[in-house]
Amino acid sequence: MNLIGISGTNGSGKDTLGETLAKNYNFLFVSVTDILRDELRRRGLPLSRKYMRELSAEWRRQYGLGVLVDRALATYNEVAEKYRGLAIASIRNPGEVDRIHELGGKVIWLDALPKIRFDRIQANRSSRGVHRSADDNLTFIQFIAAEQAEMHHTGDETTLNMSEVRKRSDIFIENDSKVIEPFLKKIEKSLIL
Repeated sequence: MNLIGISGTNGSGKDTLGETLAKNYNFLFVSVTDILRDELRRRGLPLSRKYMRELSAEWRRQYGLGVLVDRALATYNEVAEKYRGLAIASIRNPGEVDRIHELGGKVIWLDALPKIRFDRIQANRSSRGVHRSADDNLTFIQFIAAEQAEMHHTGDETTLNMSEVRKRSDIFIENDSKVIEPFLKKIEKSLIL
């Protein structure tokens, strides 16, 4: 199985990469953020980053640090014969990176300048006309503060630790372009698809 974990800062292009791998290379794209959102809806809770962080930590305590990878893998295994591989976004805990590596996969870290990423999120929100998250209306300063909270280890291995995920990633791609073609060429070159 070809397995690609996708991680990176908010607005760096994680979903775009996953959707591109699905469309152009016949990967099944599973967003762990969508898995968390579905569970929050089931529980009648707000679709905010705060609740997603709490739920993901709860599941990691109950089922192990790689639980979100395992849930994505279970979805893939139901339809594996139809796909070339599995792309999983958004990897946010080092245990998820370790699980992907155990399964023989690679993790890509995406990044871009903060203002570019913030503007992308705002543009996506405007073009969709709907909010994916209760956090879609953050100011730039709030956006940076929220990201910093997710970047650093709290002492609890089940919480988010994006800086450690970045350290353990295999491929690093800057996605500062406003057009998608250079980004896609970097991906193809890095993954040899």
